[in-house]
Amino acid sequence: MTSRDEPEQPALLGLDDVPGPRRRRPAGPAPVADVDPVARVVLDLQPAHLDREYDYLVPAAMAHDAVPGVRVRARFGPQEVGGFVVARLAESDHDGRLQPLRRVVSPDPVLTPAVLELARRVAERYAGTLTDVLRLAVPPRHARVEGEVLAALTAVREAGADGDADAAADAAAPPSAAPASPTGDGFDAVWAPYRGGEPFCRRVLAGEAPRAVWTPLPGLHAAPGQDVARVPHWAACVAQAARAAVAGGRRALVVVPDARDVALVAEAVEAAGVSAVVRLQADDGPAPRYRAFLRARHGLADVVVGTRAAVWAPVPALGLVVLWGDGEQTLAEPHAPYPHVRDVLALRSELEGAALLLASPGRTVQAQALVARGWAHEIAAPRDVLRARSPRVRALTSVELAREGAGAAARLPSAAWRTAKEALAHGPVLVQVPRAGYVPTVACARCRTAARCTACHGPLGMARQGTAPQCTWCGRLAGGWRCPECGDGRVRAVRVGSERTAEELGRAFTGVPVKVSASTAPGGILDRVPARPAIVVATPGAEPVADDGYVAALLLDAAVSTTGTALATATDAAHRWLAATALVRPDGQVLLVGDAAPAPTAALVRADPAGLAERELAERRELDLPPAVRVAAVTGDPDAVHAVVGRLDLPPDALLGPVPVPDDGARLDEQVRVVARVPLTDGLDLARRLRASLAVRSARREGGRVRVQLDPPEML
Repeated sequence: MTSRDEPEQPALLGLDDVPGPRRRRPAGPAPVADVDPVARVVLDLQPAHLDREYDYLVPAAMAHDAVPGVRVRARFGPQEVGGFVVARLAESDHDGRLQPLRRVVSPDPVLTPAVLELARRVAERYAGTLTDVLRLAVPPRHARVEGEVLAALTAVREAGADGDADAAADAAAPPSAAPASPTGDGFDAVWAPYRGGEPFCRRVLAGEAPRAVWTPLPGLHAAPGQDVARVPHWAACVAQAARAAVAGGRRALVVVPDARDVALVAEAVEAAGVSAVVRLQADDGPAPRYRAFLRARHGLADVVVGTRAAVWAPVPALGLVVLWGDGEQTLAEPHAPYPHVRDVLALRSELEGAALLLASPGRTVQAQALVARGWAHEIAAPRDVLRARSPRVRALTSVELAREGAGAAARLPSAAWRTAKEALAHGPVLVQVPRAGYVPTVACARCRTAARCTACHGPLGMARQGTAPQCTWCGRLAGGWRCPECGDGRVRAVRVGSERTAEELGRAFTGVPVKVSASTAPGGILDRVPARPAIVVATPGAEPVADDGYVAALLLDAAVSTTGTALATATDAAHRWLAATALVRPDGQVLLVGDAAPAPTAALVRADPAGLAERELAERRELDLPPAVRVAAVTGDPDAVHAVVGRLDLPPDALLGPVPVPDDGARLDEQVRVVARVPLTDGLDLARRLRASLAVRSARREGGRVRVQLDPPEML
C-alpha cells in the first residue's frame, strides 16, 4: 500500500477550539536589598582554582536573613551549590552582571567571624582550600535539631528581664559565674604542686592569655566534698583551669583524643561546679553533634569538651583552649588539608586572645619546640614532688634478668610474675601490650620470613587459637599457605596481641579474673574497673581507670614499642608508658619488660619526658628534620608529582626524592613521593607555592593522582 492509501487519523471533536500552550512572560529583575545589596559568598566548590569568594545580589526578600555566616544556595554555572555568606557590601568590584542568591537555607549564622578567620589561616598554612577547611569546621545542617535549639534559645531570651527576643539575635548569653569554692580560688588545691601552675590560672582568671606546656603528675583525684568517682589528676587540673576562665567571665574549650577522655573531663568540670558543659563529638552522630555545635555557637555552654571535631567549635568569648595528649594519632585530621589539632588551637589562641594549655603524660618534640623558642612556658612539678607521687619504676631488661637463667627470655619473666602475684592480693594489676587481637602477625616457622597474603600481599595473622592464618588487609583465609622462601607450611607468632596475652595470663594466674580492654575485644574498651583483684589487659590508650588506682602495671613487649623508623618512635613509646604509669598508685610498682631503646626507657624510669623531647629536638636541629624545618610531602603518580613540584621553583637541595612508596599493598613503583624541606621562616611561603601549583593543576585539568600534605605525621 502506498503512502497516499494510508489511513488518516481524524481529529477528535472539539479539539479545534483548544488554545495552544500559554507562554509565561519573562519576569523582570527581582528587587534587591536597599542596604548592602551585595553578598560575598564562599561556595562549596571542589576544584582548587575556584577557591575564592564570589559576589551575588541579595534579593529584597532575603535582605534580613542573608547576613554573614548563614548558609545559602546560589547558581554557579549550570548548577546550584551551597555556601556561606561571609560579608555584605554596598557595591561589588565585579565588572559583569551579578546573579541573585537562590535562597537562604537557614537564617542562623553558624559560621562565626572568628572561625572563618581561623579557617582562612589553616587553609593558608596547610596549602588547602577554604572550602575543605569549612567542611571540617561546620557540621552538616540538621533542620529538626536547629529548630529545637533556636526555640529553646528564644524561650530563654523571652524569659529575660527585658523580654525582648529580637534585641540580641546574634548575642550569646554571658558565661555563668562559677560558684564559690571551699578551698579559696578552687585551683590552688590541684595546681599548687606545680611551678607556674597557680600563676597560669590566676592570669586566666584575670582575662589574660598565657600559653603553657604542662606535664601533669600521675595519680587520681577526688574533689573535696563531692560524691563523685575519682578522676585522673590531669582531668581535675584541667577542670579547675576551665573554671578559672568561667569565673573570669569567659569560656573554655577542651579537646581530647577519644570519647573516654571526654567523659572524664566533663565529669571533672561538673564536679568543679560548672554545670553548663557541652560534649561535642563527631562519633555521636549528625543530630547530637549539630545540637552541641549550636549550643556552643549561641553561648549555652560555659565549657565545651570534645574530640578532634571540637577544635572548630564556635565558642563566643573564648578565654582558654586546652589540648590533652597532643601526641595521639587521633588528633591528626585524616581529611584534606590534614591539619593537626595542636596547630589549629595555637592559631586560635593567637587570633582570639585565649590562653593555651598543651598537656600530655609525655612530651612531643613539637610541644618542646614551642617552649624552646619562648612561645610557651613550661609547667612542671619539682623533682621531689614528682618522686613522692610517682610509683616505683623498674626496667626488666635482659641485663637486669641475666641472673634468672632461661626464664629471662620468657615473655613474662619470673620477676614480673612475682610482682603481679603480690599486687593481686591488694587490688587490680594493669598489663599493657602494644598490639590488639590474638596473633596479629605470623611468620614462617622455619626461616622466619614474614607471612603475607598471596592476593594483596598484606600481613597474615590469627584471629584465635587453632584457626587458619588470615589476611589482616583483605580478610582472605590462607589455609594452604606455604613460605615462598623455604616452602614450609608452618607459621609462628611474631607479635602477640591482647587476647592471646589474656589467655596466657589466665593460665598463669588461675582463679583471677582477666579483663581485656581493646577495640577488638568482645567488650570493647572499658571505662572503669573496680578496686578488686583482677588482671586488666589493655592496649595503649585503652587503659581503664581503676577506682583506687592499680597496684602494679606490667608494660610488656617493650622492644616492640620502640621498633620503627618514624621520627617520633621514642617519644610515642614514652608517652604510652607514662600514660599507663599515671594510673598506678604512688605506692605501686611499674615494670617495663623487654629490651627497649635506652632513651625512652630512661625517660620512663626518671619520669622525664621533657628531657627526652629536648634531646630529640637537639638532634633534629642538627639533622635539619622537623620541627626544626618545615616539610611538605607530595605523593602520587610520577607525572602528576613531577608537574606539581616543578612549579614550586625551589632550589634543588630543598627537594628530596622522588622515591617509590607503597599504595595499599600495590606495587612499589606505582606511586612516588617528593619531600620539600625549607627553613621554618619559609614555611608559609612553601605552603603558598604549593597552593598556587595545585590551582594551576586544577585549572589545566592535569591527570593522575596527587596528594599534598604539610607536616605529615610520619615525618614528625
